[in-house]
Amino acid sequence: MVDEAAVQPVHVWVQVPSCVPSAPGLETPGALIGPKDVAKAMKWEGIIGLGEMMNFPGVYMSDEKMHAEMAATRRADKVIGGHYASPDLGLPFHGYVAGGAEDDHEGTRLEDAAARVRQGMKVMLRHGSAWHDVAEQVSPITELGLDPRHFLLCTDDSHSATLVHEGHLNRALRVAIAHSVSPIVAVQMATINVAEHFGLARSMGQIAPGRYADLLLISDLTQFQPDIVIAKGQIAAEKGRLNLHLNPFPYPEWVTQSVKLPKVFAASDFRLHVNGLVDGRTTANVIGVIENQAPTRHLQMPVTTNAGEIHADTSRDIAKIALVERHRGTGSVTVGLVNGFGFKGKCAVASTVAHDSHHMIVVGTDEADMVEAANSLARSGGGQIVVKDGKVIGQVELQIAGLMSTEHAETVAQKAATVLEGFRACGCTLNNPNMQLSLLALVVIPELRISDKGLVDVKNFSLVPVLQKPS
Repeated sequence: MVDEAAVQPVHVWVQVPSCVPSAPGLETPGALIGPKDVAKAMKWEGIIGLGEMMNFPGVYMSDEKMHAEMAATRRADKVIGGHYASPDLGLPFHGYVAGGAEDDHEGTRLEDAAARVRQGMKVMLRHGSAWHDVAEQVSPITELGLDPRHFLLCTDDSHSATLVHEGHLNRALRVAIAHSVSPIVAVQMATINVAEHFGLARSMGQIAPGRYADLLLISDLTQFQPDIVIAKGQIAAEKGRLNLHLNPFPYPEWVTQSVKLPKVFAASDFRLHVNGLVDGRTTANVIGVIENQAPTRHLQMPVTTNAGEIHADTSRDIAKIALVERHRGTGSVTVGLVNGFGFKGKCAVASTVAHDSHHMIVVGTDEADMVEAANSLARSGGGQIVVKDGKVIGQVELQIAGLMSTEHAETVAQKAATVLEGFRACGCTLNNPNMQLSLLALVVIPELRISDKGLVDVKNFSLVPVLQKPS
């Protein structure tokens, strides 16, 4: 990825992953990255820091591996990226900041942004396809009078259709301006503030002698639609049309054939069996999706056992969620329940974009459709797919590690749009549900997630059963 970034017509800088796995003992990743790997990668051209220190309990509880990675980053004079996803701004938060994280994009409230800036961090205000946190978190600037030079704009996760049709950082910038941030200050938050934070201000981030000619020519500072894009001194785009030729990058086979499943799945793989409970009513731990936010709710909902199984219940917006191990070829399946997608009828969605270990996630109301989604996605080598009444109605193929496409952004956006249309055909009304789906296995963001080891209570960093045993 670093090699490919170096040959792009625009500047792409890379951070080294810090948490592989994101929460040791609570998931099985496809690989491991440790302090020696981090120290080695810090010497590569194009690396600007350590990415997203997600294991925040490991930081404030003095985990040796986490602190060794941060120490290697400091020795290389690079930036330690933060990822404090807890709403607790007490002692754990202060311990996390003292541990070394220098920025954070996981806040969602005014008090989150204010606390981070007051502790010396840079706040990354996030406005991606599904995470809309800019509006709330510019309030410390507009209401409390905090210095905007400590605030950066970011997107975190952006759907390809969002990038093609709405924009990237310019989209986040428009939202900041719409919430009373002056255009010039908003531009600072996307340019010089970022360049200074990552130690790049000598070469970029401002229009000045000796800096790269990375420029946008814009006629309206509130709409912020670039008329001309100049990158590395070349006119890269005019009126939304790309002027550059992009060369394909030769990825090795182990990257393009990374979805390893040892079998063809059957309906029995996606059944939620009841052990030791008689048929009737019981209580289930259910993942609750929150519109336009990365956190989930830990719901406890009554469910009915029938013939030794728990079934999806569309009348109460309860679907099944399954995580399929896809790196080591075990094919193991963990099944739970999720609320919030609003599916109607028989349907299923599967994705190998499943932060952070990127196993295959399947959500559905019907086992047969879940089988079709999982098997079809395995044959395509990864991506996202929607199945309704036994037929594939939406799909985008992502051949590079099951995460990225080899095709142009416009083509990917068209295919990804079929996935969103598929969600809607299944009854889902969420703004960008494939983004919500992609985070349901990220076991470092509260409150409840799923991994190959089971349901994870992220507030307590422990495994919990799907069904509560009667007292």
